[in-house]
Amino acid sequence: MPRLDSLTFAPKMKAVTNRPEPDGRLSDPVYAARAWARFRWIMRWVIAAAMLSVGVALLFLKFAGAPMTAMVIIATVAGVALTVLLAGGLMGLIFLSSGSGHDQDVAGFRRDDSAGQWDRRR
Repeated sequence: MPRLDSLTFAPKMKAVTNRPEPDGRLSDPVYAARAWARFRWIMRWVIAAAMLSVGVALLFLKFAGAPMTAMVIIATVAGVALTVLLAGGLMGLIFLSSGSGHDQDVAGFRRDDSAGQWDRRR
């Protein structure tokens, strides 16, 4: 079985994927605007999901017979909303990173210095 770090892996992988090398897409304003628009679209859906989750959680507590004091309502709203917003925001940032070309540009990064190299496949 061939090793993945062999000298022939990179050319074979490039031939299979047929992707061009990173070309500085991060500085392209049109490409960046499209990635940010997608992120904002995702965040709108995350906000809607957070509001729906808060409503469902409050209804569940009401029908479960829990005392609906102001502190219970505030804690439920804050806890559920922040949890859904944090999870959705992080997922949106993953898609933003992938969609803006950051992942591809970092994958092609090689550091040359006298102390050593980051990529030992050379």
